[in-house]
Amino acid sequence: MNSKLLIGIVTIFALSLISCGSQQTRSKSSVVDYLYPTNTNTVIQPSIPTLNLPLKVGIAFVPEQRTETRGMKQWSGAIGFGAALTSASKTDLLDKVASNFKGLGFVSEIEVIPTEYLTHGGSFHNLEQIQTMYGIDIIALVSYDQVQFTDEGFLSLTYWTIVGAYVVSGEINDTSTMLDTVVYDIKSKKMLFRAPGTSIVKSNATPVNLSEELRTDSIKGFNTAAEEMTKNLHSQLSRFKEKIKQDPEQVKIVHRKGYSSSSGSGAFNLYTLAILLLIAVTKKNLTNKDR
Repeated sequence: MNSKLLIGIVTIFALSLISCGSQQTRSKSSVVDYLYPTNTNTVIQPSIPTLNLPLKVGIAFVPEQRTETRGMKQWSGAIGFGAALTSASKTDLLDKVASNFKGLGFVSEIEVIPTEYLTHGGSFHNLEQIQTMYGIDIIALVSYDQVQFTDEGFLSLTYWTIVGAYVVSGEINDTSTMLDTVVYDIKSKKMLFRAPGTSIVKSNATPVNLSEELRTDSIKGFNTAAEEMTKNLHSQLSRFKEKIKQDPEQVKIVHRKGYSSSSGSGAFNLYTLAILLLIAVTKKNLTNKDR
């Protein structure tokens, strides 16, 4: 065989192995791209929010973007879910987010919004449509960004969040995950608070079981990030509850008919009053009997 031909075959074979083994796979959805798309000249000016208590809250995942795989020189991929973030796991995660709002006195309703109702780059016009459909006041938008490194040559990734860039580094078979919940008042277009969660899963997969291991790491990465995000969300909600009481210049508060801020709801007030009256009557009857 011609030596030049042999060298060419070996070179092509070597490059094919490198391109297969050297890559990043990234799956994500972005609140920034959803609310502030670059293909529009609309200027969004938030105003001071007026919150009608008790609040009606919507919760939704923003639309997914391309699942990208980068080899030696370029990115490629197709629209799709993250490696482990299936529709069922997304629903479970939204339920966890919703559970943080349950039991809060200033929240009366929680609606889980299907992702299909959110359009790519829909921005606040899309949110206003959803507000009309569901009658919600504020919305918690959940997004994610997960990258799996399978080559030490690609060592870092930048997550663009609503408050700026977040940079992580990675090594061979590392899985880096960020989950982020951003809560907006729809009418004023004002961000009320956010709660992120991150995780890094390190792995020592061999080429034989690489695909299976990466999927396992993807699931673990989402679960760990979700736990951290849920804790942060609980903390942020507590801070927000105090903020709406103590900072009237930043947030205007209006009470719906029958609602009392001291107890959380008008229904609770009436229930508590009934119990107190019952206790008082019972004590009075017992006193009369003793006499």
